[in-house]
Formats: sequence, structure tokens, C-alpha cells
Amino acid sequence: MKFFDLKSAGSTLSHEIMGGVVTFMTMSYIIFVQPSILANAGMDFGAITFATCISSAIATLIMGLYAKLPIAQAPGMGENIFFTYTVVIGMGLAWSDALGAVFVAGVIFLILSILKVREIILNSIPISMRYATAVGIGLFISFIGMINSGIIIKSVGGVLQIGDVHSYHFLLALFGLFVVMILMIKKVPGAIFIGIIISTIVALSTGAIQYCGIISTPPSPAPTFLKLSLSNVFNHHFLTAVFIFLFLDVFDTVGTLFAVAATGNLLTKDGKIKSGSKAMLSDAIGTVVGALFGTSTVTSYIESTTGIVAGARTGLSSVVVALLFLLSLFFYPIIRLVGSGMIVGNSVFNPITGPVLILVGVMIASSIEKIHWEKTWIAIPAFLTIIGIPLTYSISDGMAMGFISYPICAVAAGETKEVSTFMWVIAALFIIRYVFFNV
Repeated sequence: MKFFDLKSAGSTLSHEIMGGVVTFMTMSYIIFVQPSILANAGMDFGAITFATCISSAIATLIMGLYAKLPIAQAPGMGENIFFTYTVVIGMGLAWSDALGAVFVAGVIFLILSILKVREIILNSIPISMRYATAVGIGLFISFIGMINSGIIIKSVGGVLQIGDVHSYHFLLALFGLFVVMILMIKKVPGAIFIGIIISTIVALSTGAIQYCGIISTPPSPAPTFLKLSLSNVFNHHFLTAVFIFLFLDVFDTVGTLFAVAATGNLLTKDGKIKSGSKAMLSDAIGTVVGALFGTSTVTSYIESTTGIVAGARTGLSSVVVALLFLLSLFFYPIIRLVGSGMIVGNSVFNPITGPVLILVGVMIASSIEKIHWEKTWIAIPAFLTIIGIPLTYSISDGMAMGFISYPICAVAAGETKEVSTFMWVIAALFIIRYVFFNV
């Protein structure tokens, strides 16, 4: 293992393997959740599964062999919600156009990573708005989870209400939610994965879902492979999607890399991430590859910290994670079983993956405490972003509410110097979009 220099990193082969296994177990829920979410955009479930596993494996392998960091990658939560519920369902773009937007954003991110200007752009966005966006997305993900699981439904008058508390899917979702909650509180490694397995066993034992095997050949990638479209590249919805995908990718990647690096003592003396530029390139390449195969933005996973706690210190653990993603393709029957959901009347609910979304949202929204609520001019645009994202059922519309109001609040508070040129441009672009292109 001279390539990874385990001795200098203070690690061993067993620590790296265990770290990789723990990281994979902690983030493996994405294998079940990603196809379930993107299938709502009209995409083929099997092809999404293939794209999810192969893009995660390639990106994580590059991270391990090139950047030599114990950081795993996969399609990001938040980006996949934006892809399906805002870009496809909300804006009305075809899923092939949405993939095209992911591809363009990935290429731009790749260029920014090579030119090393991504931090300049990120620093132009107020930290309060970065955290507010994350919190809003967290609430949106939890909201989607509650609806998908049937815990919340639309009433006759169109207002939301609690679901049928006596229905099987409601009770199963509640059971799964409590199981994962308890496991997370007890800090059990792979709590979400274990919760999915337990809920699946319960559903199988009660006949709610039908057993269809464990191992099979991997699903075909053909339905989504190279099906991305750039025909609407100048469409205002397409350009908005590119901007949001890019923003989320830069924000997620930089924030996650710093958090993981700090946990694993992977920062240099001046506070920079070791092999940070290579890590950024790994992320950007993963996004481009993912778009080609048929999945939303690939990004670094904060769950990598669990592997670091278990002993991972080098890229060898990432190689282990990559191999496990590839191995997962042969367990497609289970993935399909868990991710397809249950048909109830004219509706489809997923009481197994729904609770996962609810609790992933909790983890993402935890950064709410980092917003300076004591400063009214900061709190108002942050709150509008947080509440706007779930209530408009759109990440871009929610962001617009906050990003337009931020400069206004700053000027009113006499804090004009806190508004970067980039923020003025973003606010202006959002206003232009709504005035001239809100169709």
C-alpha cells in the first residue's frame, strides 16, 4: 500500500477497509432514494440505478486515486429534488433537458476548478444566504419525504393535512421514521441503511410488497445513457437550472470538503484542504459523468466523516466505497423493491424511503444555527429563503425571494458594503426572469 502511504497517514489496511465500509453503509441510502426521486421526472428506474452507482463509483474512485482523500461522492440530496420537482415538474423542462443543464453546470464547475476561481465566486455570496439555502432545501426534502410516504396529503380543498393515520403505508412510514430516529440518536453506523432494511423486512412479512429476488444482472443504462439534450440551452428555464445546479454544487462541495477535512485532520497549516484542487476536479468530473449516464449532480458526501471516525485517512477507503457501489448493481431486485413504492388507489406512496428523506432534511437543516438572527437585515432575506423554498415547492423561487431581498435589506440597514457585485447581478437576473420570462 505504498501508493497511499498508510504509515505516514497514521492508518492501516484494516482501518481503511473498515472506514470505507462504514462510509458506504452511511450513504448507501442514496442508491434506494435517487431512482425513486428521479423516476418521478419520468425517467427509467433501472437506468437511474445504474447511473447512480456508476457515477458514484467513478467519482469516488477518482477522489481516492487522484486526490487520495477518504471522501466519497454520489448524487446530492437537494440537487436531485431540484432536478425533479423544480426543473422538470415545476419549470416544465424535459428530463433530458434537465440532464443537459446538469452537464453544462458540471463543465462550468470543471473549468472553475481548473482556473481555481470557485472560491472567489463562493465568497461573493453571503454566508447567511448559503446557510439559508441549505436549511430551505433541508425543509423541502423533509416536506417531499412526508408527502411521498403519505404522512401528509392534499385535502379536498387543496390545503395540506395529515394522511390516513389508520392506513398501512402511514403506519409503516411512522415505524420506519421512529426506527431510524432511534438508531441515529444512538449513533449507530449506517443507521439509515439499517432502517431501510428493517422497514423492508416488515413490509415483506406483511405482504405489503412482493419479494422478487436478491441478485440479478445490473439494469441497462440505455434508457438514459447519453440522452441529455442541449437543444434548449438558451431557454431561460434552462439557464436558471444551470445557475442553481452550479451554485448548489459549488456550495455543497466546498462546505462538505472543509467539514470532512477538519474531521480527519486533512487541512494544511494555513487552513486549506490537502489536495483540495484535485478534490474539486473529482467532484466536477463526477457530475459530468453522471449527466452522461443519466443522473443529477454528483457531489461530496458529509457522511464520509463517519468513515474517518472509523479510521479512514487515505484514498484507499474511497476505493473501497467505489467498489461497493459497483457491487450494489448486482442487487438491483432489492433496490427496485425498496424504491418503487406502494400503489394505494390512484396514488403511489413510498413509506420505506419517505422517512429517509425526512431525516436527511433534518441533517441538512441543522446549519440554521449559523445564521445571524440577531441582525434583522440578515435574518429577513435568510428567512424568506428558508420558508420560500418549501412553500413555493421550488428551490429557485425560494432562493429568488431571499437573493432579491438581501440587497434591499442591506441598503436599508446602511450595510451596502456587504453586498458584492455578484449579489447585485444575481438579484437583477432573478428580477429580469420574473418580469420578462415568468411563463
